This record gives sequence, structure tokens and C-alpha cells, in this order.
Amino acid sequence: MDLSPEEEYKARLKRIEDAVQLKVPDRVPILTSLAIFQLHYMGVTCEDAYFHPEKWCAATKQTVLDFQPDMYRHNITSGHIHEYLENKQYKLPGRGAPPNSTHQFVEGEYMKADEYEALLKDPADYALRTYMPRVYGALEAFTQLPPLTTFLYGLSVAPRLAQPDVVNAFEALFRAGREMTRVATMVRDLERELVELGFPAVGRGGTGAPFDFISDVLRGMRGSMLDMYRQPEKLLEVQDKLLGTRIERSVSAVKASGNPRVFVALHRGADGFMSPKQFETFYWPGLKKAIYALVNAGVTPFIFFEGSYSQRLEYLRELPKGKIVAQFDQTDMVKAKEVIGDTVCIMGNMPSSLLSVGTLQEVKDYAKQLIDVVGEDGGYIMAGGHSLAEAKPELVKVWIDFTKEHGVYKQ
Repeated sequence: MDLSPEEEYKARLKRIEDAVQLKVPDRVPILTSLAIFQLHYMGVTCEDAYFHPEKWCAATKQTVLDFQPDMYRHNITSGHIHEYLENKQYKLPGRGAPPNSTHQFVEGEYMKADEYEALLKDPADYALRTYMPRVYGALEAFTQLPPLTTFLYGLSVAPRLAQPDVVNAFEALFRAGREMTRVATMVRDLERELVELGFPAVGRGGTGAPFDFISDVLRGMRGSMLDMYRQPEKLLEVQDKLLGTRIERSVSAVKASGNPRVFVALHRGADGFMSPKQFETFYWPGLKKAIYALVNAGVTPFIFFEGSYSQRLEYLRELPKGKIVAQFDQTDMVKAKEVIGDTVCIMGNMPSSLLSVGTLQEVKDYAKQLIDVVGEDGGYIMAGGHSLAEAKPELVKVWIDFTKEHGVYKQ
């Protein structure tokens, strides 16, 4: 019997929630992290999508309808935001990156090694007058602003705000903010429409490891790695200082969206990036605090453990049982099932390479192994090791259809 869209939505959401709570659903649920897959599938260039987000939304909607996953995740954004601000951390499709690829992140030491004290003393002032002018070319004039505490003493700062280059900087922020609002409205409409058609989504905006934040956007990988040896106390102090506000920001965004499921990406904690001792000192404590804070706020974190976490699995046993999803990229899935299968929902590991260049039988065989081993007794969500990116549509369809056929549990 055919179900209505509302009934399909409830069935898909229950399937996912049963897996998250380590229960046995009716079958193995499927989540697709689309990234730019829908653009290739629908014949839209990345450059066109980044600068016409309405095309990205339309491609996302049609792809979800065509492939029928139980849940989907997207990363729709607008290239105009980064162009208005002259973002030095992004190379956009057709503007520094190939026109048919996703954006490229430009890592750097945007915060200098001797600036920890300035950040700790006044994070807002440091962000406005030091960090943002370095990252955004359009905001370089903010270096001319007086310390923020000056605003406590009346209107004497007004003439500084009226300087032409400062006005231009604020106008760039206004244009970027207006574009962000426009795209956010567009995305909300898309997700609401897909809910009405029967498809739930994973939201965005969950905070992860504070070490990643410092390493990704402040100190860069080189700088943060050196700081572990040269100024470990300052590195830990800044992590603690920033974590609370980042958690508040994430929880606020979740409440505003109405979607309690958030995507959290981890970058520097994988096997080989740092020693077990360094992981225990600089990475795991902050990540664990962030996860518990999200869960305590009623949020379900879908955490992407990039790279291999085969040597870190025991730590995940410290997480709240049946409350999070761990998406694995290159982790030993048999070991993951043995170590944390009774603690967290396991997701992923279908290689994007296999969905790009594999055969139909190879895709089925790999999916069968995941279902039979990791999916045994529930607690598993079928998904890619990371986003589908440039996967072949015919292989993705076989993968999803096979999972729906073979992944049925005996009730």
C-alpha cells in the first residue's frame, strides 16, 4: 500500500531515530551526503550553483526525489557572500578553483603565534580589529577602528566610523548579510518543501572539537601543531575560552532552524595526526564537552570522523549511549562494531571511489558486507565514507536500491 508523504516522512524519520537509539528498525536506513553530487547529476556547474543558489536548491530537490534516501544532507551556500567580503580563505569555483569543483579552503596562520593574549583578553575586539581584516579584504579598514571599549565613552568614535573606507567595509558586511539571509530563506523553503514531500534532513551548524576550530581558521595546521609544543597552556586556555560561546551559537542556530539534527565535521583528531597523549590532552576533552553540550540541549550530532579512527574507538565509549551518530570514513568497521556498537550509532564507510569507478557487483558486495556485519542487530545507517561528490548516478541508484532490498530486518 502506498503511503502518503506525511506517512513516508514519519516512517523515514523513525527508521533513522531507531538506528540512532541502537534499536532495530524495519530496515537499514540510508543517508545521502550530497555535497556537489546533485549538481553533476542535474548538469549544473559548480560555478553556476555557487552564484545562483536557486539552481543548487532545485538540483537538490530533484535528486532527493529521484533517489529516495531516508535522510539527506546538503551544503548549499552562495559564492556572492565570499566575493562581497573578499574572503581570502576560499577559492570559489570559477574564481580560483576549477568551475566544476567545490570551493577550496586556503589554510594559513591568520592568527599569529604571539596573539593568544590579545584573543584571551577581548575576543570580540580581536575578531573585529585584527582577525576579520586579515581574512576579509573588504574589511581591512576595521584595523582603523578604536578598541571596542571606546564605545562605552560616548559618541567620540562616530567620526572614525564615518571614514569612507570604514563605511565601505560596513556596506560589504551589509551586502554579505543580506545575501546570507536570502540564501537561508531559500534553504528553509527547500527543506520545508522536502519535509512535505516526505524527506527529513540533517541540519548544519554543530560545533565540534575546539582544537579543529583553532587549527582550521586561526593558527593553521602548522601553527597549531607547533603550539602544542611551544605554548600548550595558551592553546588549551583559548580552547576553553571559545568553546562556551561556540556551543551557545550552535544551540541557538538549531533552535532557530527547528531541526534537532546537526552535522559536525572533525579534521585533526584522526590516527596519525597526533599521538595518543596529545589526543587525550588537546583534542578529546574539548570534543567530548561539545558533544555532551549538544546532546544535553536536545540535539543529535551526526559526527563525521574524517580519516581513520581505528585507534581512537575506545574514547567513543565515553559518549552518551544512543544519542549520537558516528560517520566513519576509513575506520575499520568490523572493529568499530565490536568496540562501540553498543554505544553509538555507526554510519558510513561506503567508499566514494567505489561509487565513482566501481562495478555494479562491487558496489553490491561492499554494501552487503556493511549491512551483514555493521548493520547486524541495528544501530547502523548506510552512507558514504564522506560526501557522494562525483559518484556515478547509476552506481548510487544500485547502492540505494540494494540496501533497501537486502537491508530489511526480520521482525
